[in-house]
Amino acid sequence: MTRIADVPADFAEDQLDGFVALYGDRLRRVAGGVVARAAGQPTVAVVVGGGSGHYPAFAGLVGPGFATGAVVGNIFTSPSAAHVYSVAKAAHRGRGVVLAFGNYAGDVMNFGIAADRLRAEGIDTRIVLVTDDVASTPAEDDRRGIAGDFVVFKALGAAAAAGLDLDAVERAGRAANAATRTLGVAFSGCTMPGARAPLFQVQPGMLGLGLGIHGEPGIRDVAMPTATGLAELLVAGVLEAAPRPGPARVAAILNGLGTTKYEELFLLWARALPLLEAAGLEVVEPEVGELVTSLDMGGCSLTLTWLDDELEPLWRADAYAPAYRKQAAALAATLASGVEAEDAVVDDTQAFVPPSPASTALAARVAAAAGLVRELLREREDELGAIDAVAGDGDHGRGMLRGAEAATVAIERAVERGAGAGAVLAAGGRAWAEQAGGTSGVLWGAALEAAGATFDDTATAFADDSASTAIAAFTAAILDLGRAEPGDKTLVDALLPFRDALAARIAARVPLADAWRDAALVASDAAAATAALRPKRGRARPLADKSVGTPDAGATSLALIVTALGELPARPTDHNLTNQHRTERTTP
Repeated sequence: MTRIADVPADFAEDQLDGFVALYGDRLRRVAGGVVARAAGQPTVAVVVGGGSGHYPAFAGLVGPGFATGAVVGNIFTSPSAAHVYSVAKAAHRGRGVVLAFGNYAGDVMNFGIAADRLRAEGIDTRIVLVTDDVASTPAEDDRRGIAGDFVVFKALGAAAAAGLDLDAVERAGRAANAATRTLGVAFSGCTMPGARAPLFQVQPGMLGLGLGIHGEPGIRDVAMPTATGLAELLVAGVLEAAPRPGPARVAAILNGLGTTKYEELFLLWARALPLLEAAGLEVVEPEVGELVTSLDMGGCSLTLTWLDDELEPLWRADAYAPAYRKQAAALAATLASGVEAEDAVVDDTQAFVPPSPASTALAARVAAAAGLVRELLREREDELGAIDAVAGDGDHGRGMLRGAEAATVAIERAVERGAGAGAVLAAGGRAWAEQAGGTSGVLWGAALEAAGATFDDTATAFADDSASTAIAAFTAAILDLGRAEPGDKTLVDALLPFRDALAARIAARVPLADAWRDAALVASDAAAATAALRPKRGRARPLADKSVGTPDAGATSLALIVTALGELPARPTDHNLTNQHRTERTTP
């Protein structure tokens, strides 16, 4: 929701005041918009515009190599003909004017009236419409202009900066528009300043395919896909409307519409690029980010421009505007600055001693346990995240799952290579620490490695107390790295009771499977009791009072894991997974 305003009706003017105050060294305010401060030889004036609410379009694209001026209307409203005339007259430097804008009725009328007035005064004025939205209609000339604005404006600005005459600049803009196709999707509506509800709604779990940048109707609503599915939807939709078939070089824009975050766009681009390449397209200097937005709309769009020998240099050309900068010389200097260092590679295939049959059998049990933990954390990820979010950052469930997934893959690979139990646990610990990140990643990774170090992979048998020894080493690593103490409201509050209960029961000659389950009950009770504690360490400490009443996420996940491992089905083997009395046991 757009919340920051004094008088909502004045939002467009007020935000433009702030924009000019920020960039007044290179732009100046005129009635209806902004123009670049004149410098160098006179060029054709490229004046772009439309309603506010689409930043960086339109004022953010004024500068060398891009637009000469921008007309800024009210929110999602065409600027008046008087304002178009005002900005164009201020931008004109004796070589003519090109007015460029999206194909909307109000813009067509007001820019057209202004063009007639300019021509009547002897200023040669051309109009270039942007019509890239493939969802709006099959008729190319009637389509809306959306993120393709950016490509067309860039081509016009680069052509003008190259010193081309008015005819050539106009031709470049029209060629760029004819070669450009865009398809967008919306996840949520945009909210006008001062409004209490969005302009339109997208049903939960759905997306609007082909919605315009003001919420204009699209093709249909479809169920929200995965990132891979969304990439397939966008790429297929744009390619279906390609201006020409077959292999090509294309400029590409993956555009965020307002609240779709950059990290999401990066992920989506990673899925889209291989699809484009598989279709025979070579992508030239792609752009991923917010270039033509719609206030706080959730959504994104994919734009492709089929390049030729005329358009490609214009797309690659330098530009320097408040919201967009491209400088080939600086990039070339960076790429030529020296030899890159070799990438560091994490070695998950470390050498291991040939294991005994008993260790090989135990390694298989470790792999089964890792898979069980991974599935448990997949099921409980949201729950653990919600617990963590009460007074922390809400990432515990996701971090634990990432660690468990990485550890499981590493453990399975080590088992396939014939590693024993100790080497397998060490590989899992290294992978957990590498992929999970955060405090829990470091702690669990180091603890698993420490537990693995307690196993002699050449041993002919493993007694029940080997499990107790491994848990003691696991705990010692947690205590050494984390420096937490009982009562600090961390996983230590569940881990220490588990360690002590397991050791006591095994010392009392309770069978390992039973001893483990008994200790897991103790850990679960201890984890629940952390709800009464105030955190003394970690990110929850600044919100200690808020945390009271909610158990610690780390203690909870530990209790869930050891409880699940206690239910791991027994798989007796002929190898000596036994205690000193030769009674068959299982090691969780």
